[in-house]
Parts: sequence; structure tokens; C-alpha cells
Amino acid sequence: MLSWIHSTLGHAWGPLRLFDSFFFLAGTGFAASALVTWLILPRLWSRLPTDRGRAFAVNAEMSVGKPISAGLIFVSVFVVACLIFVPFGARCLLTLPLMVAAMLVGYFDDRRGGFSEYQLALMDLAIAVGAAMVICGFEPTTIWLPGWKGVLTLGPWLSIPLATGIIWLSINATNCSDGVDGVSGSLTGTAILLLGGLLYAVIGNEVVAGHLNIPVTREGANWAIMAFLMVGCVAGYLWYNAAPSLVLMGDAGSRPLGLLIGMLVVATNNPLFLLLVGSVILMNGATGLVKVALLRFFGLKILAGIRFPLHDHCRKELGWSNTQVLVRFMLVHLGLSALLVILALKVR
Repeated sequence: MLSWIHSTLGHAWGPLRLFDSFFFLAGTGFAASALVTWLILPRLWSRLPTDRGRAFAVNAEMSVGKPISAGLIFVSVFVVACLIFVPFGARCLLTLPLMVAAMLVGYFDDRRGGFSEYQLALMDLAIAVGAAMVICGFEPTTIWLPGWKGVLTLGPWLSIPLATGIIWLSINATNCSDGVDGVSGSLTGTAILLLGGLLYAVIGNEVVAGHLNIPVTREGANWAIMAFLMVGCVAGYLWYNAAPSLVLMGDAGSRPLGLLIGMLVVATNNPLFLLLVGSVILMNGATGLVKVALLRFFGLKILAGIRFPLHDHCRKELGWSNTQVLVRFMLVHLGLSALLVILALKVR
């Protein structure tokens, strides 16, 4: 909306040219999203369902009775903020209905006590397919990979299934990472921030991308604005989710966050960024998915001595406190992400 105000009235008042600056939109949108989330979350969380505790989760009893599904609030703030700060006509705005769908699937899962695993998998798959089709379209997609100077051009028959798999994995890995005060929000917020910075300053910047021999993502700045808006919403939420938490995001928050991470990875045109910026998220959540799938469908037992999500293993077997889990996971996350991203950009 702000970009439309600039295009309509910018000629009449010079300061309105700020509304045409991606940097201004991203920075102001981040601050506004954080402030609004911080203000309205405590006023609305009494209307949210309460946590019943998770079966087999470590210290699940500590969350019983707390408001859950805070994602219903901060994702709604995110959607409204996108309509205000992201330029009209940006392709990424077409993904907002899918963000709402992921939020509602998570909310009803939180409220009714849980869909079956297969129902959730199918709903996530439908959302992932829709997101992949919006981002990739039905045109050839250019993929670049670290360690190789060339690029791959994939037809839609291949790029859409690949994008679908990335997004589906991201949704479920992020969802499985939720369970310790501050951990899921901090890990996903950092991953989204890194992806937003890459899309704005590197992959979406023609000069920098050209210097690094990386294909330019024309929509990079628009995706970056969306990323920074969500980081603002997550920051407002984390104010109240810091240990000991007052409110929990629930599936209504973790599923849309995972969806956004997956979509941002697809937008970079480098599928390996899911591993590069989300390594700890994948180790914490996705490894457990692989373990269960191999045991259930193939009878293969791996990592039998390790609990998943990994944060439960650290609390139960290693005796870490929630604060230790948060700080140590974040240290590993930041160190690995910084190292892997630098290598991916420089080793071409």
C-alpha cells in the first residue's frame, strides 16, 4: 500500500519517496510488526486455547494451561503488514493465502487436540504444492549450487516437485523443533533474517550477485521485506516466550514459520540454503522425522539411543536446562549458518 501511495501522490510531496525505498519499507515494517505484536499479544492471548501437554515430551507438564496458538495473532499481524509494506504487484504477496492456510491448519490442530499425522502430512503437502506453483510458476527455473560455476535450468515438471519437497520438509522440521521456551522462535527468526538479508543484499542485488557469479532473483527485495516483517512479529512474540514463557506459538505459529522459510529458500534458487541456514532446525526436528519414517515403513532402526526432537535428548539425557538449550543451540546455529553461507557464496 505504501508503494502505491508513493506512485499516486509522490509527485505532490517529496518525502513520500521514502515509500519507494525497499530499505525503508523493510526497516519500518520490521519495527511496526514487532511493536504491534508486542502490544496486542497479551491483550488477546486469553482468548486462545490452552496447552494440554504433549505425550512423551520432556517437561510437558510445565506448559499445561498456558495460552497456545499465539501464531494465530502474530501471523495475522504479518499478513496485514505485508499488505501495507510489500509493494503491490509483488509475486510473493500471492503466497499470503497459503500462510493463512498453514496458520489455520495449525490452529485447529492445537484447538482440537490434534489431526492424525497423515492428515497433517496431506494438508502440508497441499500447501507446499500451492506455494511451489506460485513461486516457480510454469516457467523454467534457474538453480545454482556452491562448488559449481554453472547453473541448472529446470522445467516446471521438475522445479515444482523439488520446491514442494523443500517447503514440506521445512514446515515439518520447524514444527518438530517447537517445545522449549524461546528456541523455535529464535532459530526460525534467525534463519528468516539470514535469508532476508541474502535476498536483499546479495541474491537480489544485481551488482553483488554478478560479482559472485550468482543468478539474480528479481523479486529478492520483495521477499526480503516479507522476511523482515516476520522477524519483527517473531521478536514481539519472543518478548513473552522467553523462559519462563507466558504464551506458546503452537502449530499455528510453527507451521507458517516453516512455510515461510521453505518459500524463502526456494526464492533464492539454491535448494541447499535450507541446510545452510537451517542446519540446527533440521537436526533438531527433521532427523526425528527420518528416524520414525525409516522405522515405520522399512523397519530400520537408527539412532536408537537419541531422543527426538534433539532438544528433548539434551534436557533428559544431558541434563541441560531450557536456557542452556536455547543458548547452545543458537551458538551452533549462528556459527554453522555463517560459515556455510560464506562458503556457499564464495566457492563457486
